[in-house]
Amino acid sequence: MIVVRRAQDRGHAHHGWLDSHHTFSFADYYDPREMGFGALRVINEDRVAPGKGFGTHPHRDMEIISYVLEGALAHKDSMGTGSVIRPGDVQRMSAGTGVLHSEFNASPQDQVHFLQIWIEPNERGIAPSYEQKNFSDEQKQGRLRLIASPDAAQGSVKIHQDARVYAAALDGADAVSYSLASDRKAYVHVARGHVQLNGSELSPGDGAKISGEHELRFSGGKTAEVLLFDLAARE
Repeated sequence: MIVVRRAQDRGHAHHGWLDSHHTFSFADYYDPREMGFGALRVINEDRVAPGKGFGTHPHRDMEIISYVLEGALAHKDSMGTGSVIRPGDVQRMSAGTGVLHSEFNASPQDQVHFLQIWIEPNERGIAPSYEQKNFSDEQKQGRLRLIASPDAAQGSVKIHQDARVYAAALDGADAVSYSLASDRKAYVHVARGHVQLNGSELSPGDGAKISGEHELRFSGGKTAEVLLFDLAARE
């Protein structure tokens, strides 16, 4: 079964400097039907004005992934990490026992457009940690590139959960399939462009909850960038 959630049905908040769309309940947006999907708790699509951002704030017991689509995101945290995240970069921060961090648009003139993803960990109270890796356009073109996993397979960032995250760039004749085990479910988020999932048309910001499907087929891409989350089939 594939249940599509259209981009316009997401929660939305506009704070002037921040334009944010929430796939699942977050902050002032609450929908009891949309509290996450398995261990996947948050997908926020954020656009931050030049020179603006999120001041220092705390997190704990959460796996946080930042995926930049346009611009540059500056990150600082209480572990002493300072970095700038650009398109192709995947940042993973395990909040564990607690961490303070800030995120700002690193440009004085261009907006930054990124996805903030939260995945609930399978172990609480771990030591906070940080990781950042780059996955080039070539690595994602016409294929599902593993970018996050519990065992850091294929050079992916390591997350503390039985979940695997893939990214794909699909255009024109590109077609890719993914086999989903019977004890797994999946979530698909279209970061940009248009693509068909098992024949269903998906547009920017659309998502799909998937269960009981053995094969996922992506085709008909038009400058599409897609994230696929392979998750344990828990309630």
